[in-house]
Amino acid sequence: MNNNDILRRLRYTLDLKELEIVDIFSSAEASATQEQVNAWLKKEDSAGYVEMLDIEMATFLNGLINVKRGKREGQQPEPEKRLTNNAIFMKLRIALNLQADDILTIMQQAEFNLSKHELSSFFRKPGNRHYCECKDQILRNFLMGLQKQLRP
Repeated sequence: MNNNDILRRLRYTLDLKELEIVDIFSSAEASATQEQVNAWLKKEDSAGYVEMLDIEMATFLNGLINVKRGKREGQQPEPEKRLTNNAIFMKLRIALNLQADDILTIMQQAEFNLSKHELSSFFRKPGNRHYCECKDQILRNFLMGLQKQLRP
């Protein structure tokens, strides 16, 4: 999955308007214009399509955390320059305040079964022996289940 696809899915699932996405960027102490957001939301084969960089997606997710959960005291976290599916999954989990059971329920709505142990392996540090890389299929099913839950 690319960042543009994730942004399009989140926009639909969370029912975000382009101006709301611009506001999410500003809550992460970054700027994005409505034209940039519009270019990110276009399909790959459309004229004016611009690929969203990892640092831009990380900034958006940090802003989403700030909007949904409130800003942290002190200095805001720096957006990652390289973003993995595990990091995206973790940031969405934080932003939406989801516990393991909530995520498992969301995954079941997408008709994708996952155990608690498999799920916890995605949220571990990469050096941990129980760490497991989150594949596109798992992130896609999470986003699909989230969409079914929030926009039936």
